[in-house]
Amino acid sequence: MLNRDGISTTTYGAPKQILANVQLQSSVGCIVDKTLGVAVGTRKIVKAGTPINIDLMNLQTKCKKVEAAGSDTSAVPMNAVLLHDVDVTNSDANGTALVFGFVNVNRVESDVATAITAAQAIAGASTLLTFMKA
Repeated sequence: MLNRDGISTTTYGAPKQILANVQLQSSVGCIVDKTLGVAVGTRKIVKAGTPINIDLMNLQTKCKKVEAAGSDTSAVPMNAVLLHDVDVTNSDANGTALVFGFVNVNRVESDVATAITAAQAIAGASTLLTFMKA
């Protein structure tokens, strides 16, 4: 018998589809850091389309927040976006990182669209992701 301690399922509705073309895409599993979440009601969610940086040579490391180089930090370029919303209310969680594909920016929330625009301006951002308003 399967030990189900700690396993919980919560359904919020249909998942958001951010892809402009669902056939032309490639994604990998990733670990989403709890610190990337934003408050949505009583939950802490990392929204679909959020630009992230993953270590493709070690997918067991947590994804990083994309940020421009500052006086005290080096640039962390975008090489993926989250394909679906990830609930990080209780702890780090598993997510799906889109590393190649076509993202319909009209389907992401406005704050995520702003983050995508800013992430594209950072040197080293992925050219395997195409963003469009379809």
